[in-house]
Amino acid sequence: MSRLVNCRKYGKEMPGLALPPYPGPKGQEIYETVSQQAWQEWQALQTMLINEKQLNLMELDTRNYLQQEMEKFLNNEDYDKAEGYVPPAE
Repeated sequence: MSRLVNCRKYGKEMPGLALPPYPGPKGQEIYETVSQQAWQEWQALQTMLINEKQLNLMELDTRNYLQQEMEKFLNNEDYDKAEGYVPPAE
């Protein structure tokens, strides 16, 4: 049986992550408050932002930007979207 968390993105109890997504207090906070579904959605958005904005992860500013956007996304605040992205037709 999977571990349940009260997901801060969806405001309900949902299956949680198997492990913290990265070390330290921030990883532990995400592990305790973010559902597996919300984390997977964030990862897809993060990948899109990196690709569409051609971000360089070696730059500290880029990593800080992604951290801020992650917080906005998980807290249901207005977050940055990838300009020009057109989802594939079904």
